[in-house]
Amino acid sequence: MKIIIDILKGAVMGIANVIPGVSGGTMAVAMGIYDRLINALTHIFKEFKKSVLTVLPIGIGMVLGIVGLSMIIEKMFEVVPIQTNLLFMGLILGGVPAIWARVKGKKVNGGHYFGFIVFFALVIALSFVQAGTEKQKEEMKAAESVETEAEAFSVETGVVPSIKYIGAGVIASGTMVVPGVSGSMMMMVMGMYEKIIGAISNVVKALSAGDFETVGVCCGLLIPFAIGAVVGIFVIAKLIEILLAKFPVITFWCILGLIIGSPIAIVVVNSAIFAAISVVSILTGIVAFAVGFAIAFFLGKDPEKKAAKA
Repeated sequence: MKIIIDILKGAVMGIANVIPGVSGGTMAVAMGIYDRLINALTHIFKEFKKSVLTVLPIGIGMVLGIVGLSMIIEKMFEVVPIQTNLLFMGLILGGVPAIWARVKGKKVNGGHYFGFIVFFALVIALSFVQAGTEKQKEEMKAAESVETEAEAFSVETGVVPSIKYIGAGVIASGTMVVPGVSGSMMMMVMGMYEKIIGAISNVVKALSAGDFETVGVCCGLLIPFAIGAVVGIFVIAKLIEILLAKFPVITFWCILGLIIGSPIAIVVVNSAIFAAISVVSILTGIVAFAVGFAIAFFLGKDPEKKAAKA
Protein backbone atom coordinates (compact mmCIF):
# COMPACT_ATOMS: atom_id res chain seq x y z
CA MET A 1 0.00 0.00 0.00
CA LYS A 2 2.85 2.37 0.90
CA ILE A 3 4.49 1.78 -2.51
CA ILE A 4 1.24 2.60 -4.33
CA ILE A 5 0.84 5.80 -2.30
CA ASP A 6 4.44 6.80 -3.08
CA ILE A 7 3.79 6.22 -6.80
CA LEU A 8 0.70 8.47 -6.57
CA LYS A 9 2.75 11.13 -4.78
CA GLY A 10 5.43 10.89 -7.47
CA ALA A 11 2.77 11.27 -10.19
CA VAL A 12 1.56 14.51 -8.56
CA MET A 13 5.18 15.74 -8.47
CA GLY A 14 5.70 14.76 -12.12
CA ILE A 15 2.61 16.62 -13.29
CA ALA A 16 3.63 19.68 -11.25
CA ASN A 17 7.11 19.73 -12.76
CA VAL A 18 5.82 20.11 -16.34
CA ILE A 19 3.36 22.90 -15.48
CA PRO A 20 4.93 26.38 -15.42
CA GLY A 21 4.24 28.18 -12.13
CA VAL A 22 3.70 24.96 -10.14
CA SER A 23 6.60 23.58 -8.09
CA GLY A 24 7.42 19.89 -7.88
CA GLY A 25 9.30 20.63 -4.66
CA THR A 26 6.17 22.21 -3.19
CA MET A 27 4.20 19.11 -4.12
CA ALA A 28 6.83 16.92 -2.43
CA VAL A 29 6.43 18.96 0.75
CA ALA A 30 2.63 18.85 0.46
CA MET A 31 2.72 15.07 -0.06
CA GLY A 32 4.90 14.61 3.05
CA ILE A 33 7.86 13.03 1.23
CA TYR A 34 10.25 15.99 0.95
CA ASP A 35 12.62 15.12 3.83
CA ARG A 36 12.64 11.43 2.89
CA LEU A 37 13.36 12.18 -0.78
CA ILE A 38 16.17 14.66 -0.01
CA ASN A 39 17.77 12.20 2.41
CA ALA A 40 17.54 9.35 -0.14
CA LEU A 41 19.12 11.46 -2.90
CA THR A 42 22.04 12.64 -0.76
CA HIS A 43 22.75 9.19 0.74
CA ILE A 44 22.18 7.07 -2.36
CA PHE A 45 25.80 5.81 -2.37
CA LYS A 46 26.09 5.30 1.40
CA GLU A 47 22.66 3.68 1.83
CA PHE A 48 22.09 2.41 -1.69
CA LYS A 49 19.34 -0.17 -1.09
CA LYS A 50 17.32 2.02 1.29
CA SER A 51 17.66 5.06 -0.99
CA VAL A 52 16.65 3.14 -4.11
CA LEU A 53 13.58 1.71 -2.35
CA THR A 54 12.60 5.28 -1.46
CA VAL A 55 13.37 6.95 -4.80
CA LEU A 56 12.19 4.18 -7.18
CA PRO A 57 8.39 4.29 -6.57
CA ILE A 58 8.44 8.09 -6.46
CA GLY A 59 10.49 8.13 -9.67
CA ILE A 60 8.08 5.70 -11.37
CA GLY A 61 5.19 7.95 -10.37
CA MET A 62 7.00 11.03 -11.72
CA VAL A 63 7.58 9.35 -15.08
CA LEU A 64 3.91 8.34 -15.25
CA GLY A 65 2.90 11.87 -14.33
CA ILE A 66 5.21 13.53 -16.85
CA VAL A 67 4.59 11.18 -19.80
CA GLY A 68 0.99 10.13 -19.26
CA LEU A 69 -1.05 12.20 -16.86
CA SER A 70 0.49 15.51 -17.96
CA MET A 71 -1.33 15.09 -21.31
CA ILE A 72 -4.65 14.88 -19.45
CA ILE A 73 -3.76 17.86 -17.27
CA GLU A 74 -2.73 19.83 -20.36
CA LYS A 75 -6.17 19.19 -21.85
CA MET A 76 -7.79 20.21 -18.57
CA PHE A 77 -5.91 23.52 -18.69
CA GLU A 78 -7.37 24.09 -22.15
CA VAL A 79 -10.97 23.10 -21.31
CA VAL A 80 -11.36 24.11 -17.64
CA PRO A 81 -8.35 26.34 -16.84
CA ILE A 82 -9.76 28.06 -13.74
CA GLN A 83 -10.85 24.81 -12.10
CA THR A 84 -7.51 23.15 -12.93
CA ASN A 85 -5.52 26.03 -11.46
CA LEU A 86 -7.67 25.93 -8.32
CA LEU A 87 -7.11 22.17 -8.12
CA PHE A 88 -3.36 22.80 -7.93
CA MET A 89 -3.85 25.59 -5.40
CA GLY A 90 -5.70 23.08 -3.24
CA LEU A 91 -2.91 20.54 -3.71
CA ILE A 92 -0.36 23.15 -2.59
CA LEU A 93 -2.25 24.47 0.45
CA GLY A 94 -3.34 20.98 1.50
CA GLY A 95 0.26 20.39 2.57
CA VAL A 96 0.42 23.43 4.86
CA PRO A 97 -0.92 21.60 7.98
CA ALA A 98 1.89 19.02 7.69
CA ILE A 99 4.53 21.77 7.43
CA TRP A 100 2.94 23.83 10.20
CA ALA A 101 3.22 20.78 12.47
CA ARG A 102 7.02 20.97 11.97
CA VAL A 103 7.24 24.51 13.42
CA LYS A 104 4.27 24.54 15.80
CA GLY A 105 5.33 24.89 19.42
CA LYS A 106 8.92 25.82 18.47
CA LYS A 107 10.40 29.11 19.67
CA VAL A 108 9.91 31.81 17.03
CA ASN A 109 12.06 34.91 16.57
CA GLY A 110 12.33 37.80 14.12
CA GLY A 111 14.60 35.81 11.81
CA HIS A 112 11.89 33.22 11.25
CA TYR A 113 9.33 35.86 10.28
CA PHE A 114 11.92 37.59 8.08
CA GLY A 115 12.68 34.32 6.26
CA PHE A 116 8.96 33.71 5.73
CA ILE A 117 8.40 37.22 4.28
CA VAL A 118 11.50 37.13 2.04
CA PHE A 119 10.65 33.78 0.46
CA PHE A 120 6.95 34.65 0.24
CA ALA A 121 7.95 37.77 -1.73
CA LEU A 122 10.51 35.83 -3.79
CA VAL A 123 8.04 33.32 -5.23
CA ILE A 124 5.62 36.14 -6.14
CA ALA A 125 8.44 38.18 -7.74
CA LEU A 126 9.42 35.15 -9.83
CA SER A 127 5.81 34.81 -10.97
CA PHE A 128 5.89 38.37 -12.34
CA VAL A 129 9.11 37.48 -14.20
CA GLN A 130 7.39 34.44 -15.69
CA ALA A 131 4.28 36.45 -16.62
CA GLY A 132 6.51 38.95 -18.43
CA THR A 133 8.41 36.16 -20.19
CA GLU A 134 5.20 34.54 -21.42
CA LYS A 135 3.90 37.89 -22.68
CA GLN A 136 7.09 38.47 -24.65
CA LYS A 137 6.87 34.95 -26.07
CA GLU A 138 3.31 35.54 -27.26
CA GLU A 139 4.32 38.80 -28.90
CA MET A 140 7.21 37.07 -30.69
CA LYS A 141 4.91 34.31 -31.92
CA ALA A 142 2.52 36.87 -33.31
CA ALA A 143 5.34 38.65 -35.14
CA GLU A 144 7.17 35.61 -36.49
CA SER A 145 6.17 32.58 -38.51
CA VAL A 146 5.93 29.35 -36.54
CA GLU A 147 8.86 26.95 -36.96
CA THR A 148 8.22 23.37 -37.92
CA GLU A 149 9.13 20.73 -35.34
CA ALA A 150 12.00 19.48 -37.52
CA GLU A 151 13.53 22.98 -37.71
CA ALA A 152 13.19 23.51 -33.95
CA PHE A 153 15.26 20.40 -33.17
CA SER A 154 17.77 20.44 -36.04
CA VAL A 155 19.51 23.64 -34.88
CA GLU A 156 22.08 24.22 -32.14
CA THR A 157 24.26 21.14 -32.14
CA GLY A 158 27.86 20.82 -31.05
CA VAL A 159 29.95 21.38 -27.90
CA VAL A 160 28.77 24.91 -26.99
CA PRO A 161 25.02 24.14 -27.26
CA SER A 162 25.56 20.91 -25.30
CA ILE A 163 27.24 22.87 -22.50
CA LYS A 164 24.26 25.26 -22.56
CA TYR A 165 21.82 22.34 -22.28
CA ILE A 166 23.83 20.89 -19.37
CA GLY A 167 23.73 24.28 -17.61
CA ALA A 168 20.00 24.58 -18.23
CA GLY A 169 19.51 21.09 -16.78
CA VAL A 170 21.44 22.01 -13.62
CA ILE A 171 19.37 25.17 -13.06
CA ALA A 172 16.01 23.61 -13.97
CA SER A 173 16.40 20.45 -11.87
CA GLY A 174 17.98 22.31 -8.98
CA THR A 175 15.02 24.65 -8.75
CA MET A 176 12.62 21.69 -9.06
CA VAL A 177 13.96 20.46 -5.71
CA VAL A 178 13.33 23.83 -4.03
CA PRO A 179 9.74 24.20 -2.76
CA GLY A 180 7.84 27.12 -4.25
CA VAL A 181 10.15 27.54 -7.25
CA SER A 182 8.92 26.12 -10.53
CA GLY A 183 11.56 24.32 -12.59
CA SER A 184 9.32 24.70 -15.63
CA MET A 185 9.14 28.43 -14.99
CA MET A 186 12.95 28.63 -14.89
CA MET A 187 13.12 26.74 -18.20
CA MET A 188 10.69 29.24 -19.72
CA VAL A 189 12.84 32.14 -18.49
CA MET A 190 15.87 30.46 -20.12
CA GLY A 191 13.88 29.83 -23.32
CA MET A 192 14.26 26.05 -22.94
CA TYR A 193 10.76 24.94 -21.92
CA GLU A 194 9.22 24.42 -25.37
CA LYS A 195 12.42 22.83 -26.70
CA ILE A 196 12.59 20.23 -23.93
CA ILE A 197 8.87 19.42 -23.89
CA GLY A 198 8.84 19.36 -27.70
CA ALA A 199 11.87 17.06 -27.80
CA ILE A 200 10.24 14.60 -25.39
CA SER A 201 7.05 14.64 -27.46
CA ASN A 202 9.03 14.15 -30.68
CA VAL A 203 10.95 11.18 -29.25
CA VAL A 204 7.69 9.42 -28.33
CA LYS A 205 6.23 10.07 -31.80
CA ALA A 206 9.45 9.13 -33.61
CA LEU A 207 9.86 5.86 -31.70
CA SER A 208 6.31 4.82 -32.56
CA ALA A 209 6.99 5.63 -36.23
CA GLY A 210 10.44 3.99 -36.27
CA ASP A 211 12.08 7.33 -37.13
CA PHE A 212 15.42 6.85 -35.34
CA GLU A 213 17.03 9.81 -37.10
CA THR A 214 14.64 12.19 -35.33
CA VAL A 215 15.22 10.31 -32.07
CA GLY A 216 18.96 10.92 -32.47
CA VAL A 217 18.46 14.64 -33.13
CA CYS A 218 16.24 15.03 -30.07
CA CYS A 219 18.63 13.03 -27.88
CA GLY A 220 21.36 15.51 -28.83
CA LEU A 221 19.36 17.98 -26.74
CA LEU A 222 17.86 15.67 -24.11
CA ILE A 223 21.00 13.73 -23.07
CA PRO A 224 23.12 16.77 -22.04
CA PHE A 225 20.05 18.31 -20.39
CA ALA A 226 19.51 15.06 -18.42
CA ILE A 227 23.18 15.02 -17.34
CA GLY A 228 22.82 18.56 -16.01
CA ALA A 229 19.53 17.65 -14.35
CA VAL A 230 21.12 14.80 -12.39
CA VAL A 231 23.99 17.04 -11.24
CA GLY A 232 21.59 19.83 -10.24
CA ILE A 233 19.32 17.56 -8.22
CA PHE A 234 22.18 16.08 -6.17
CA VAL A 235 23.92 19.42 -5.52
CA ILE A 236 20.79 21.30 -4.42
CA ALA A 237 19.49 18.28 -2.48
CA LYS A 238 22.75 18.19 -0.49
CA LEU A 239 22.49 21.91 0.26
CA ILE A 240 18.90 21.54 1.46
CA GLU A 241 19.84 18.53 3.60
CA ILE A 242 22.46 20.66 5.37
CA LEU A 243 19.95 23.46 5.97
CA LEU A 244 17.31 21.03 7.31
CA ALA A 245 19.89 19.44 9.64
CA LYS A 246 21.46 22.65 11.00
CA PHE A 247 18.64 25.19 10.74
CA PRO A 248 15.39 23.16 10.61
CA VAL A 249 12.95 25.69 12.09
CA ILE A 250 13.95 28.70 9.98
CA THR A 251 14.21 26.47 6.89
CA PHE A 252 10.61 25.31 7.34
CA TRP A 253 9.48 28.91 7.93
CA CYS A 254 11.12 29.83 4.60
CA ILE A 255 9.41 26.83 2.95
CA LEU A 256 6.07 27.98 4.42
CA GLY A 257 6.64 31.38 2.79
CA LEU A 258 7.29 29.72 -0.57
CA ILE A 259 4.25 27.45 -0.29
CA ILE A 260 1.75 30.10 0.87
CA GLY A 261 3.01 32.48 -1.83
CA SER A 262 2.63 29.84 -4.57
CA PRO A 263 -1.19 30.13 -5.05
CA ILE A 264 -0.82 33.90 -5.41
CA ALA A 265 1.94 33.30 -7.96
CA ILE A 266 -0.39 31.01 -9.94
CA VAL A 267 -3.01 33.78 -10.08
CA VAL A 268 -0.37 36.29 -11.25
CA VAL A 269 0.88 33.99 -14.02
CA ASN A 270 -2.68 33.15 -15.14
CA SER A 271 -4.26 36.58 -14.58
CA ALA A 272 -5.88 36.54 -18.04
CA ILE A 273 -7.61 33.24 -17.24
CA PHE A 274 -8.95 34.41 -13.88
CA ALA A 275 -10.23 37.63 -15.47
CA ALA A 276 -12.83 35.53 -17.32
CA ILE A 277 -14.30 34.09 -14.12
CA SER A 278 -18.04 33.27 -13.87
CA VAL A 279 -20.47 31.97 -11.25
CA VAL A 280 -20.22 28.42 -12.64
CA SER A 281 -16.42 28.51 -12.71
CA ILE A 282 -16.36 29.83 -9.13
CA LEU A 283 -18.61 27.05 -7.83
CA THR A 284 -16.85 24.26 -9.74
CA GLY A 285 -13.49 25.84 -8.88
CA ILE A 286 -14.30 25.66 -5.16
CA VAL A 287 -15.05 21.96 -5.58
CA ALA A 288 -11.76 21.46 -7.48
CA PHE A 289 -9.86 23.35 -4.76
CA ALA A 290 -11.46 21.19 -2.05
CA VAL A 291 -10.60 18.00 -3.94
CA GLY A 292 -6.97 19.12 -4.37
CA PHE A 293 -6.73 20.11 -0.70
CA ALA A 294 -8.17 16.77 0.42
CA ILE A 295 -5.79 14.79 -1.82
CA ALA A 296 -2.71 16.64 -0.52
CA PHE A 297 -3.93 16.42 3.08
CA PHE A 298 -4.46 12.66 2.76
CA LEU A 299 -1.22 11.94 0.88
CA GLY A 300 0.66 14.23 3.27
CA LYS A 301 -0.05 11.89 6.18
CA ASP A 302 2.81 9.54 6.95
CA PRO A 303 1.46 5.96 6.75
CA GLU A 304 4.22 4.74 9.11
CA LYS A 305 3.16 7.23 11.80
CA LYS A 306 -0.49 6.30 11.34
CA ALA A 307 0.41 2.62 11.72
CA ALA A 308 2.42 3.38 14.87
CA LYS A 309 -0.53 5.19 16.43
CA ALA A 310 -2.83 2.26 15.60
